[in-house]
Amino acid sequence: MLRSFLRNLHSGPLVLQLRRFVIVGVFTAGVQMALLWLFVDAAGLHYLLGAIVSIEITIILSYILNNAWTFQATPNTGTGEYLYGLLKTNVVRGSAIPIQLSVLFALVEWISIFYLVANAVAIVISGIYRYVLDAKWTWGQ
Repeated sequence: MLRSFLRNLHSGPLVLQLRRFVIVGVFTAGVQMALLWLFVDAAGLHYLLGAIVSIEITIILSYILNNAWTFQATPNTGTGEYLYGLLKTNVVRGSAIPIQLSVLFALVEWISIFYLVANAVAIVISGIYRYVLDAKWTWGQ
């Protein structure tokens, strides 16, 4: 099953879907970075607290965009299904928050990398985890 999934990422029907997921991810990562900067530098929040708030905002934005575009072949429609999908993606992406925050913390505190650069690295690392779980569970691919 995993081998088939990886093969489809290169030349199968998942290629377009993966590209769209990445485009949405890059866009929402930019939004998350801008929000993080606003919360930390403009509002004076600690970078980890700012990261938590910016992550949750972009979880909702990502769901809206992915449901409408990336997974348009199998979107969550109707109020109940849409809200249930939002709950599921919050579970998936919420479970990735500790991964992202751990990487962010380690890079900032132990290696002294600027928090925005560290956050970008953390987004990429946790992104693979999020895609696999969202594709398989939230949208049932």
